[in-house]
Amino acid sequence: MVCCTWWFMLFLFNAMPASFPQFVTEAITGPLSDPPGVKLHKEGLKAKHPVVFVPGIVTGGLELWEGHNCADGLFRKRLWGGTFGELYRRPLCWVEHMSLDNETGLDPAGVRVRPVSGLVAADYFAPGYFVWAVLIANLARIGYEEKTMYMAAYDWRIAFQNTEVRDQTLSRMKSNIELMVATNGGNKVVVIPHSMGALYFFHFMKWVEAPAPMGGGGGSDWCAKHIKAIMNIGGPFLGVPKAVSGLFSAEAKDIAVARSVAPSVLDKDVFGLQTLLHVMRMTRTWDTTMSMIPKGGDTIWGNLDWSPEDGYNCTLKKQRINDTHTAGKNGNGCLDSSGKGAHFGRIISFGKDVAEAPSSMIERMDFRGAAKGNNLANATCQDVWTEYHDMGIPGIKAIADYKVYTAGSILDLLHYVAPKMIKRGDAHYSYGIADDLDDPKYNHYKYWSNPLETRLPNAPDIEIFSLYGVGIPTERAYVYKMSATADCYIPFQIDTMADGSDECSCLKGGVYNVNGDETVPVLSAGYMCAKGWKGKTRFNPSGMRTFIREYDHAPPANLLEGRGTQSGAHVDIMGNFALIEDVIRVAAGASGEDLGGNRVYSDIFEWSERIDLKL
Repeated sequence: MVCCTWWFMLFLFNAMPASFPQFVTEAITGPLSDPPGVKLHKEGLKAKHPVVFVPGIVTGGLELWEGHNCADGLFRKRLWGGTFGELYRRPLCWVEHMSLDNETGLDPAGVRVRPVSGLVAADYFAPGYFVWAVLIANLARIGYEEKTMYMAAYDWRIAFQNTEVRDQTLSRMKSNIELMVATNGGNKVVVIPHSMGALYFFHFMKWVEAPAPMGGGGGSDWCAKHIKAIMNIGGPFLGVPKAVSGLFSAEAKDIAVARSVAPSVLDKDVFGLQTLLHVMRMTRTWDTTMSMIPKGGDTIWGNLDWSPEDGYNCTLKKQRINDTHTAGKNGNGCLDSSGKGAHFGRIISFGKDVAEAPSSMIERMDFRGAAKGNNLANATCQDVWTEYHDMGIPGIKAIADYKVYTAGSILDLLHYVAPKMIKRGDAHYSYGIADDLDDPKYNHYKYWSNPLETRLPNAPDIEIFSLYGVGIPTERAYVYKMSATADCYIPFQIDTMADGSDECSCLKGGVYNVNGDETVPVLSAGYMCAKGWKGKTRFNPSGMRTFIREYDHAPPANLLEGRGTQSGAHVDIMGNFALIEDVIRVAAGASGEDLGGNRVYSDIFEWSERIDLKL
C-alpha cells in the first residue's frame, strides 16, 4: 500500500501542470513576488563581475575513476551526490571507496575518487534538493552564463593543501580566475564561498600569494588585482562545536535522537551492518572535518565559568536593525538573563549535573597520559574496527572521569581518542591565536585557514561579507553519557534525556543551543567581520571593509513553497531571496554601502565585545 501510494503521488506530481503548485500557493498566500533575478533584470541590472562559487563540505559531487572489484560498472558514476544508489545497493563497498587512507589522508591503494567538474558539481546535492541551482538560475536572469560563472569544485574530503598536491585544484582556481578577469574586460571576480568553502578560499588567498613550491607564486598583489568582493555564506570561520561531536561519537543532534530511539539500528549488528561505526571509521579519514574544530580556544569559546553568549535566551527572538537592538520579555515571560545558568563554554560535559555545577564543585581526573587498557576488538568487530577498540575500558573511563571539556582541552581529547586522525590534522591545521604574526612559522600552510593566525591580503579595495542565517537553535555544547558496554560499539553518546529545568532553558535533548543557522553559531560566522577584521587590525592590516548581512529565518508558509524563500538554514539559505538579491547586486557592481551596510538581528556585536583578544 505504501509503495502504491508513493508511485501514485509521484505520477500525479509529474502529470500536473508546472504552474499548478504556484497557482495553489498564490490562492493560499496571495501573489508571489518575482524571483530576485527577474526583479533586478526589470531594474536594468546586468552581468558585470565574473562570479566564482566555492562549495562547502559534502555538497560537491564525487565520482569513481578507479576502484576494487566490488565497484565494477561504476566508472565515472557518482559515489557522492545524485541518487546515492550505490549506498543502498552495496553499502560496505561504498564505505570502502569513500574512505581515505588512515595514514596519508589520500587515496587508498587501487582507488581513485575525484570531484565532479562544472556547475553540475554542486548545483543539486540530490534530485530536487538544490544547493547552488537557485542562485545560478537567478544570476542567469541578468545575463550570466557558464563563461562568467565558475564552480571551484574540489575533493572536500582531503586536507586543503593536499587538494593541490593530488589534483592541483588551487592552481586550477588561480588560472580560471585569471582567465575570467582577462576575458571580461578586466572586471575582478566576486567570490561566493559557502560553509567550509569559506575556509578553503581563505587558505587559497594565502596560497596564491605565497612563493612556490609551497604556494602559487602569484605575488603579494594577486588578490588585489583579481578579487572585487568575497561574499561568505554561512562561513564557519572559528569552527563549529558540531565538528567535535561528529569526530567524538559520530553524532549530531538529529543522529543522537535516532540513536536513542533505535539503538539496534545504529549501534548493533543488524543485517551485517553497524552503521555508526562505519560512519566513524569513514569520516575520521576525511581530513577536512578537522578544519572545523573550534579555533581560538577558551579566549573565543569560553571556559568553565564564562562564554561570550552568557545570558542568551533561547526563547526570546530579538530584533535588531543594523548596529542597534532591542530586548525584553517574550510571550512566556522569560527574561534575557534566563540563559545565565547555561555554561556554553563547556563543549562536552559528562552528565547534566556536571554541565550545570559550579566549576569549584567539579572533581576532575586528568586523562592525559592515562594508560589505555586491553584491546576490546574481537572477531565480531571484523572490518568495523575504530580507535576506541584499542583504548580498552581504562582508557574510556579516563575520558569520562575528566568530566568536562572546553575548547582549550578538546584537542587533547581528540589526540587521546583519535591519534591517527589528529596526527594528520596537526600537519595541516592549527587552532590557536597568533601572538606575533611576523613569526616566520606562520608562513606554513597549516596556519592559512585559521583567521586568528594569519593576515588578510594587502588589498584595501576588497570587501568581505559575512552572510548567514539567524533565528534557528544551533548546537553549541553537549551533555554526554557512557554507552552500554558491548564488543563493538562507540562508548560515548549524547544524553538525549538531558533537558533544561524550564521552558526557557537552552538545553534540549542533551544539546545546548544558541542563535545560528542550525549548523554554524553566530559567534563563528560573524565575529571576524564584527570585530576581528573590522577596521585596521593586526589580522586586517590594509583595512578591508567588512559587512555583516544576517537573514532572519522564516519557515515556508506551506508545503508547496518547498524549502522557503526566507529560510536562514545553513543550506536552505541558498534559496533565500534576500540573500540572492544581495549577491546579484554586488556581482552587478554594487558595494556593501550600496546594500545598506550591516544588517544585524543577533547579538553578534555585543558578544564580540566580550571577547578579550588583542587586535
